Amino acid sequence: MTAAECCSHRVTVVTGHYGTGKTEFAVNLALALAAGGERVMLADLDIVNPYFRSRERRDLLEEAGVRLVATPRALADADVPALPAELHTVLEDRSVRGVLDVGGDPSGARVLARFRPRLLKEDYQLLYVLNANRPEVRTAEQTIACLRGIEAMTGLTCTGLVNNTHLCGETTPEEIRAGAELGGAVSRETGIPLLCHVAEARFVPELAGLKEPVFAIAIRMKKPWE
Repeated sequence: MTAAECCSHRVTVVTGHYGTGKTEFAVNLALALAAGGERVMLADLDIVNPYFRSRERRDLLEEAGVRLVATPRALADADVPALPAELHTVLEDRSVRGVLDVGGDPSGARVLARFRPRLLKEDYQLLYVLNANRPEVRTAEQTIACLRGIEAMTGLTCTGLVNNTHLCGETTPEEIRAGAELGGAVSRETGIPLLCHVAEARFVPELAGLKEPVFAIAIRMKKPWE
């Protein structure tokens, strides 16, 4: 699956439970869009419960031509409840493709609520990233509860599910397939389509039997202490 197929709207909002890998999906999506010749802006809105932040890949993103919208470097570790002013550019400049990396739970998604009126006027999609290895959301019921909480907090409707099940360096195709089962269950219960499965390129041939397409990523986000 290409980035253009995955990110079929001008603005893509990426959300999901804390630690599911939504940020690495957002980063890889932005990088792939830029590699395809798009003008891309990635907005790091994860200011409440930071885990892996888009801003930690600032140099990589900028080298690839992705404009990162985030808290200034001097405040990168302060977790201040403020949003970068450039966020307005993402929503107003229709010549760019915007990727919004939003906080990983209903509280974290609250920051997006203030932009709901403007987003509703845009060509946007809201993608929910799931990871079957996260204990808080490893069942369909838990995943749906988190998803609905984010929808209620933002006032936006989820339009697609993304299976990003992995165990960092210990990931196997079986782990990804387990996530596919969870994603399928959530999709059947909610009616929200399972858009794709996320995997490193080396796993793609072994996932050929999956019903949905695979989005091959270039990098995995490392833990801050690695």
